[in-house]
Amino acid sequence: MIHDARVLQPQFVPEEVEHRNAEINTLSNTLKPIMDGQNGETSLLLGPSGAGKTCIAKFTIERLRENVLDIDRQYVNCWQDYTRFQVLYRILEGIGETVNIHRRSTPKDELLDRLQRYDGPQFIVILDEVDQLEDKSVLYDLYRMPTISMVLITNREDELFSHLDGRLASRLRTCVRVPFEKYHLDELVSILRARVQWGLSEGAIGNQELELIADAAAGDARVAIGILRNAARRADQSGLDYISTDIVDEAIPDGQREVRQKTISQLNAHQRALYDILEEEGELNPGELYEAYQERVENPKTNRTVRNHLSKMEHYRLVVADGKNRARTYQLR
Repeated sequence: MIHDARVLQPQFVPEEVEHRNAEINTLSNTLKPIMDGQNGETSLLLGPSGAGKTCIAKFTIERLRENVLDIDRQYVNCWQDYTRFQVLYRILEGIGETVNIHRRSTPKDELLDRLQRYDGPQFIVILDEVDQLEDKSVLYDLYRMPTISMVLITNREDELFSHLDGRLASRLRTCVRVPFEKYHLDELVSILRARVQWGLSEGAIGNQELELIADAAAGDARVAIGILRNAARRADQSGLDYISTDIVDEAIPDGQREVRQKTISQLNAHQRALYDILEEEGELNPGELYEAYQERVENPKTNRTVRNHLSKMEHYRLVVADGKNRARTYQLR
C-alpha cells in the first residue's frame, strides 16, 4: 500500500503546493532582489501551527534556487537551537564554516566574526519558531549582514516583538508580513488527496475517509498528515489494501497523540518544567504555578517570560487557560 513513505512525513516539501498562492507570491516578492545580487527584504510568516508556514518558506526558496545560480539557504528550528551560539553555529554549518569550532570553548564572537567574513553567494536563513530565541540580539547580528536575508516564522507577532529592544524592534517592524490562516476542511482534504496520490497505492482511501481525517485535524495539516500516516501504517501492517472508516477511527487518537508528543519533545527546559508541574498538580493559578516553577528549576525566568511560555504552550494545544487576570488558571489539555 505504501509506495513512498516520505510524503507522509510532516517535514516533506512537495513539488507542488495547494491553497497558498497568495502567500507564495508575497514571499517571492520579498526575496526577488536576490535575483539581482541584493538582499531580500526580511519577511515574517505569521499564523497557527499546521497552517503551512514552514512548508511554504522552504518551497518558495527552493523555487528561487532553481532560477538563481548563486544562492544558498539554511533552516534553523529556534525551538531546538534557541541560544545565540546555536543559531550562529547552525548558519555556519550551512556554509561549511564550522571547522575547529568547539561548542564549549569557542567564543560567540568568533562565530560572528566568521559569519561577517563570509563573502560567498546570497544566503537565506529561515528562522522557524523565532520567538523561542533566548537572545534575540542574534537577529540584529543577522540583519546587518550584507549577504544574509531572513525569513522569520512565528505564531503571533506579539510573541516576537514583546522581547525585542528598541533598535531591533524598529527595524523588524518594517518587515513584510505574510499572514496564514488555518486550512478549511475541503483544503485539507485536497492536501491529503495529493499525499495519497504520491505515496499510496491507487484507491487506498476514499473521499469519505479523507473528510473524516480532515475534520478530526481541525485545520491543522500536521495533525491531518499524522492521522493519515497512522492509518496507512495500520492498514499496511494488517495486510489490507484499503483504509476503511474503522481504521481511520482507530488512527485518529494515535495521530493526534503523535503530533502532541512531538511538540512536547521540543519544549525547552523551562517549558517542560511548567508542563511537568501541571501534569503532577492539575489546575493551578498563575501564582501557584510560578511558585512551583521557581522551586523546580535553577535560574528561573521572569514571570513575564513564563507567561509567554504558557501562551506558546496554549497555542500548541498543550495547555488550557481559563479566566482572566487573577481568576486565570492553567491545566493540561
